[in-house]
Amino acid sequence: MTTEPTMPNEPTMSTEPTKSAGMTHMRREIEEIPLAVARLLDGSGTVLTEAGRGIRERDPQFVVTVARGSSDHAATFMKYAVELTAGLAVASVGPSIASIYGAELRLGGSACLAISQSGKSPDIVAMAETARAGGALTIAITNTADSPLARASDYAIDILAGPERSVAATKTFINSAVAGLGLMAHATGDEALLAALFELPEHFRKAIACDWMTVLSDTIEKQKSLFILGRGPSAAMANEAALKFKETCGMHAEAYSAAEVMHGPLALIGPDFPVLALAARDASEPSVAEAADSLAAKGAPVFVTSALAQRVVRLPHVATGHPLTDPLTLIVSFYMFVEAFARHRGLDPDTPRNLRKVTETV
Repeated sequence: MTTEPTMPNEPTMSTEPTKSAGMTHMRREIEEIPLAVARLLDGSGTVLTEAGRGIRERDPQFVVTVARGSSDHAATFMKYAVELTAGLAVASVGPSIASIYGAELRLGGSACLAISQSGKSPDIVAMAETARAGGALTIAITNTADSPLARASDYAIDILAGPERSVAATKTFINSAVAGLGLMAHATGDEALLAALFELPEHFRKAIACDWMTVLSDTIEKQKSLFILGRGPSAAMANEAALKFKETCGMHAEAYSAAEVMHGPLALIGPDFPVLALAARDASEPSVAEAADSLAAKGAPVFVTSALAQRVVRLPHVATGHPLTDPLTLIVSFYMFVEAFARHRGLDPDTPRNLRKVTETV
């Protein structure tokens, strides 16, 4: 690993996000994402630098992640980011290994990334403690600075997203992913990645302005289910998008790799089964576009964030100029769509049925 990167100048953030009396918490929190990311990069820059240095000095042989829900989707995103930037294999460890089964893992020579917005779910905390006892360098990524998870870890990165009142996580997901990328930028000395992170607030403002509702709603509202595709880092965004459909819209959605969908799941494809393909500007984009065209040829209504596909409906999207930040603008545009689509269906995205903001699993 090389020397750590220097910090570019922080982008100017002088405009507050739009607010109105009738706005949902979810909508307000999506619009807060640019400011939240700028706050993270500024306020947690020191600990990101220190934790990155800690990883570089420990020189781990592999990485494990511990998380659930949207945080686990951020961990999946980090799996690809770590493997692509540091060349280290990454494995997801089930929190129940520690909390229910009481197993002790031999994790000497590893780094453990534990992600939890509340930082107090007993199973996540237990697994982080077990990882640390097993020899791992433990790093917590959390929105609660003085949480049990932060105290159980060698380094605690406060994502500084601010209060999130909507049950559906949005800005905490984005800030967790950005924190993970910042961590790896410092660990590997990746100046280009760190510079790309400081450009994200402006890209997120543009992503918020992308209108997917006009393009998607008429087709999707007539259906009961859909596929959401991605590949590489954007596969994590597909997982996150599918979860948000279930949470906010009461609609079934299933995430697949654009490669895996061409196997068994292909049997469901037809005129009444829409597909949303989240293609980032990276090495996977041609294959995602090819899969999208193939599914469209079988009669499915397909929507894709790529100009490479020919038989589909193309969605407006924001290119960031870096393959690892590009997927993040896609999910921000999706968040704006799914919040509006939930209201269109007569639902309140802030209060999904059967759910609450913090779930503390054992």
